[in-house]
Amino acid sequence: MPLINVHLAAGRTDEQKKALMAALTKAAEESIGAPLASIRVWITEMQPTEFMAGGELMSDRQAKASAGS
Repeated sequence: MPLINVHLAAGRTDEQKKALMAALTKAAEESIGAPLASIRVWITEMQPTEFMAGGELMSDRQAKASAGS
């Protein structure tokens, strides 16, 4: 039973998340031959203030990107 957990910054639409989960389900089914009914996919969303990349809060990184555009 494949268990696929995606950690994702909050902010995507329900439609985007559904499309991602469907694509991951299909990929697991096709690539490893897992029965469709056995595949589990879920998303864990985090606020941009709750994680860092390269020592910088994602909220700070997003603010810089917004200021630069």
